Amino acid sequence: MPEPGRTMVRSTRQARAVAAALAALPGFRSAREIHAALRGDGTGAGIATVYRHLHLLAEQGRADTIRRASGETLYRQRRTSAPHCYLTCRICGHSVEVDTSEVRQWAEDAASRAGFTGVTDSVQLSGLCPAHASQ
Repeated sequence: MPEPGRTMVRSTRQARAVAAALAALPGFRSAREIHAALRGDGTGAGIATVYRHLHLLAEQGRADTIRRASGETLYRQRRTSAPHCYLTCRICGHSVEVDTSEVRQWAEDAASRAGFTGVTDSVQLSGLCPAHASQ
C-alpha cells in the first residue's frame, strides 16, 4: 500500500522508457530534453506523460531534481540513497554533489528545537563554476 501522499504507478512501457532515458542521459536534464531523447528513439510518450513519470521518479527517490534560475526543474537518475545536495553553476548548469552531513545536522537540530520530527530536506546551492567564475 502506498504511503499517504505518495502515488504509485504501474510499470508501463512509457514509465520504463522515461526511467531508461533518464539513466542514459548525462547530468541533469529538463523534461523537454528527455522527451526529445525519447522521440529520437521512437518512443511514443507525450510531454505530459514524461513530466508525470519524472515527478513520480523524484517522489519515489529514484531521481534527483534541481531548479534552474528560471525555475525550470531538471532531473537526473539518483545514484545514491545517502543524503546529498548539489552545487550548481547558475550560468551553464554544471553540477557537483557536495557532502550534506553538516547541513543535515543543522536541520535536525533546528527541527528538534521547534519540536518537529520526520524532517526531510532539499538543499540546492548555486554559484559559478570555474569556467564562469570571472563573469
